[in-house]
Amino acid sequence: MEFTIEKWVYGGEGLARMEPDDQGRRKAVFLPFVLPGEIVEGTLTDDHAGFARARLNSIEKPSLARVPPSCPYFFRCGGCQYQHAGYKRQLELKRDILLETLQRVAKIQLATEVQIHSAEPYQYRNRTRLKVRVEPEFALGYHRFGTNELLPVKQCPISSPLIQRGIAMAWEIGHEHGASRGLREIQFFANHNDSKLLVELYTERDSAGSLTTFIDRLQTSMPEIVGVTVFPWSSTGDSADESAPWTAPRDSTSSKSFGSGFLEYQTSAGTFRVSAGSFFQTNRFLIDELVGAATTGLSGRTALDLYAGTGLFTLPLSKCFDRVIAVEASPFSHSDLQRNAPPNVKAVQATTEKYLENVGQKSGLDVVLLDPPRSGMGERMSRTLGQLRVPRLTYVSCDPATLARDLRVLEQSGFHIESAHLVDLFPQTFHMETVLHLAR
Repeated sequence: MEFTIEKWVYGGEGLARMEPDDQGRRKAVFLPFVLPGEIVEGTLTDDHAGFARARLNSIEKPSLARVPPSCPYFFRCGGCQYQHAGYKRQLELKRDILLETLQRVAKIQLATEVQIHSAEPYQYRNRTRLKVRVEPEFALGYHRFGTNELLPVKQCPISSPLIQRGIAMAWEIGHEHGASRGLREIQFFANHNDSKLLVELYTERDSAGSLTTFIDRLQTSMPEIVGVTVFPWSSTGDSADESAPWTAPRDSTSSKSFGSGFLEYQTSAGTFRVSAGSFFQTNRFLIDELVGAATTGLSGRTALDLYAGTGLFTLPLSKCFDRVIAVEASPFSHSDLQRNAPPNVKAVQATTEKYLENVGQKSGLDVVLLDPPRSGMGERMSRTLGQLRVPRLTYVSCDPATLARDLRVLEQSGFHIESAHLVDLFPQTFHMETVLHLAR
């Protein structure tokens, strides 16, 4: 079937329409690896009552923005969705997706221009997590596009050079010496200047002892590895999206470290201790830009930092507020937050929901900054947040759909958007980071 691509939609696909039915309705069809304006040939793979999906067979009329992908695994790998598009065009289309999502979900039409922040579109990731196959032969990889099947990969061009060396070394050691049957995932985290690595291994059962040889050879072969931490692995809750911003360990009680359990990560705001299992932003080129977009111009007596992580926004806020309350639920990140925080910061270990329930309609806050996971705040917490007597909010989001859902509630509480930033932390993928400043 022939399709004309109308636009990109959030999630990495292009939208086309089928021929009108008897009532004149044209069913939406979603296709991967296409660009707006292209005419393509495709085959329907899923046909539902309200929409369909199709497999791309050929490009009959390509877009001028189409470029050859830089990764040999693109089109087969589930990690990236946009390597076929020139980077400038990626940014334009992500902005369009953000605007369309806000309009469609929240009925918000931005009265301000979206400020776009970008940097190098490759080798930007400071954290990369891969699946592991031990039998019948060792392999590292990502999920094959559209499946849960492992696609072995020996390079990842969006990862930092040091991480790519780590991937190559893990392949070499695993191929020559094997690894524990329980090993399921491996994650590399590089510091600010790509000179040191922290490695996390996720194992199906308590096999840290049987991983000793693999760990020892990895550390011996790469002096840049400061430590390896082993976490228990669970098949439930693991994201199939390798380009996703963050997947946190689910068990904080049974990890075991070999060597250092943390890295020091330098930013313009200060040096952060980041432990294995802690959250930290993944784009090594845009961390300072993100912090600047979120905190520049804010000042006052008291700020509330929700989902504070290791304190990426807390530290700069502490320099322009008399007092900062930083709330973080993860025991890994909260422990780092306590170490990273200066004296005028109160680090609270609690979920945002529990904290907001207990704080009541607290007065005396000048601003609330929140950086929730992809699931966002949700209607209940957004409504509770809207009841706080606070004049300003800064919302940092990695999912425009959940952002728009929460904004709809916050606008009902009297907030409006003053400025908007799109910080492209995840080039070559459909993910985007948005920073919105809201005021009453």
